[in-house]
Amino acid sequence: MSTSETAKRLVVTSDDFGLSTEVNAAVEQAHREGILTAASLMVSAPGAADAVARARALPSLRVGLHLVMVEAWPTLPAADLPDLTDGAGLLRADQAKLGLDLALNVRARRQLAAEIRAQFEAFRATGLPLDHVNAHKHFHIHPIIAGMVLRIGRDYGMRAIRVPRESREALRRAEPGARLSLALDTAPWAALLRARARRAGLLTPDGVLGLAWSGAMTPARVEGLLRHLPDGLTELYLHPATAGGFPGEAPGYAYAAELAALVAPGSRAALAASGAATGGFSDFAR
Repeated sequence: MSTSETAKRLVVTSDDFGLSTEVNAAVEQAHREGILTAASLMVSAPGAADAVARARALPSLRVGLHLVMVEAWPTLPAADLPDLTDGAGLLRADQAKLGLDLALNVRARRQLAAEIRAQFEAFRATGLPLDHVNAHKHFHIHPIIAGMVLRIGRDYGMRAIRVPRESREALRRAEPGARLSLALDTAPWAALLRARARRAGLLTPDGVLGLAWSGAMTPARVEGLLRHLPDGLTELYLHPATAGGFPGEAPGYAYAAELAALVAPGSRAALAASGAATGGFSDFAR
């Protein structure tokens, strides 16, 4: 199948790989039985070791690094990250305030650079090839964080990075009449990240699907998106799990429905009809 610039190319990613065994089992099932081609690993989450073991048994699953800089488990000891962590030893949940603190506090920036490097080191220690990089809550679009990730990632062979920009037209075609609030297409910051990443020679998707309907990527929506898949390189990302009720889950996310979307016959048929070449980012990198 052609992978030219105008061909349809698709990476189907699960975020939060390693968050729990429920997420990990869903990733394995969706890859074996459905359309999932890639997963983004949280290297210090409770289920990380289980995720790595499953990934090693699934050599066709492309695995990337899901950098965690907010609202989850750090890789370095919390004592080393006093400006980034809360009283429970977790990374702070106040993302907007943390973003401002990074702009004003050089000590916080040094701590974050050390934590980002520690997460790249932890991924390297798994022995898995690094397919891509993205971030929990898309925090890597913050200009200061983006600079750190681009600089540090170069030392670890980073070749591709997510740029969270989503076409509202694609959503309306998939679900006519959809009422769309402001999604995280993050206008100037995502555009800046794309420009910086491409100057650095990194592969970025032409578009990302999963922002506006994050946690609500139902079988009908995924099938609709696949039936209207645009030309170019698209990343479709979801948050599947076999069940909810695990530490770190996002309130209100329809985890089981997102798993169902990845293995649904309608999704598989729509993908086949699209003619898209599928794989991980490393399969499409020059």
